[in-house]
Amino acid sequence: MTATRLFERAVLRLSPTDPAEDVADFLQGLLTNDVKGELPAYAGLLTPQGKALFDMIVWPAGDGELLIDCEAAVADDLVKRLSLYRLRRKIAIVRDDTLAVHWHKQSGDGAPPDPRLPGLGQRWLAPVDANDASTDAEWTAHRLSLGVAEGQAELGDILWLETNAVELNGVSFEKGCYVGQENTARMNWRQKINRRLLVVPLKDAEEKRIKARHEDLGLAIVQKRVADIDPDSAPGWMRLQSDEQRGDAS
Repeated sequence: MTATRLFERAVLRLSPTDPAEDVADFLQGLLTNDVKGELPAYAGLLTPQGKALFDMIVWPAGDGELLIDCEAAVADDLVKRLSLYRLRRKIAIVRDDTLAVHWHKQSGDGAPPDPRLPGLGQRWLAPVDANDASTDAEWTAHRLSLGVAEGQAELGDILWLETNAVELNGVSFEKGCYVGQENTARMNWRQKINRRLLVVPLKDAEEKRIKARHEDLGLAIVQKRVADIDPDSAPGWMRLQSDEQRGDAS
């Protein structure tokens, strides 16, 4: 059996407990992306200042439900955070351990491509099986080879647009308000994205810039000023602007 399961990911299920309740409307007012449009969609839950708390992929589930594909290590924390925002809304928010996240490097087998970048491969949800085999290490190596960061250790406490959320299809500037929207929209309008997350060889990383390390792969995720990034070291999907371009835009 081909190893496809990501054991480092978990699935949350959001369900209406009243037929009049709208789960998509609830998440629409919290997350950075449009969850009433095409799914799956990559999104973040931010602080009011626009910094990343959690990143996730939102999936359709039918019957008014939505599923969230998130980092397993923080899944329970995400349930608690979403529950704080639920207030009196009639929505159940639980971890669904009957479902697993699966990934394969090659696309074209019918599963949807990762909503961040087609090059990340295909991704799907499926019932847990006792024969599931892990592909977490292969997934991590592949996404880092494409310069994509994810999870709290790599993204946490960084402004959402500095995590490359625009290029990775993780934000909608047209859907209306959400937590952290004001600062995020202002940064985009002024084109003031002064820093970016970048995957670099660990040996070349400045200690003070390191956000996360992957010693086994010899790589590090660094937060670096845009003006200091050599375009040749950036992935092709990352749109870097010169100081002059940023000045014209503002």
